[in-house]
Amino acid sequence: MATQAEKAERFRTLHERSGAFVIPNPWDAGSARLLAALGFEALATTSSGFAYALGRLDGRVTLKETIEHCRKLCAATDLPVSADLEKCFADDPKTAAETIRLVAEAGVVGGSIEDYSGDASKPIYGFELAVERVQAAAEVAKSLAFPFTLTARAENLLRGQKDLDDTIRRLQAFEAAGADVLYAPALTTLDEVRAVTSAVSKPVNVLAPPLKGVTVAQLADAGAKRISIGGALARAAITTLLRAGREMRGQGSFGWTSDVAPGGDINKLLDAWHD
Repeated sequence: MATQAEKAERFRTLHERSGAFVIPNPWDAGSARLLAALGFEALATTSSGFAYALGRLDGRVTLKETIEHCRKLCAATDLPVSADLEKCFADDPKTAAETIRLVAEAGVVGGSIEDYSGDASKPIYGFELAVERVQAAAEVAKSLAFPFTLTARAENLLRGQKDLDDTIRRLQAFEAAGADVLYAPALTTLDEVRAVTSAVSKPVNVLAPPLKGVTVAQLADAGAKRISIGGALARAAITTLLRAGREMRGQGSFGWTSDVAPGGDINKLLDAWHD
């Protein structure tokens, strides 16, 4: 098993080489191992996928539960893992930044901090506070004994505030504050991706599902470095479960079993991992 420092170096190198890479988002140890067996080079947690696995809404998971989840995913494979930390479980910059230290101790080599407050009356932190939070997180990240890759997220577009100019302004400020990767979830066109990637110099993470029909090559050409899928894989699994359940409950039939992955195929993918 690789050391945390070795994983961290591998993760940093992925952001430095040419082209773009896909970082899928498993929601438990099993999905992490299957994705590793398929050949992906790094993984990222998904706050929504993990919440669904616990039978909760996104945003309803505690810091303690998130740390333990990170620990399990990091132990499940030899791949670098980056953590979706939402707002880092605090409004105060110093307290939020301490979350970076805690998840690093659980084994992750990267993590995100976002400017979504969770407060319906004021969902996006004010500009100055948002920048202070990123700066505090960057200071903690840089104090660690390995190169922790800090991602700063500007959540305007994802939270219904369609202001690309303010999003870019925030990403530029987050870059200046010390973030290693910049991320504006819910870009919907390649032109928007180009607008973001041309405005900053650090690697940009792009959420793929909102960009309907795009390819990795197109996103790389638009300047994206890292491509994630958020909770989409977890939702895809849930979609299959719901369709199967509705068929059994409503029609009394089992047609959904005709195209499920054979157990033998799953066993082959998991065979490399032995606890």
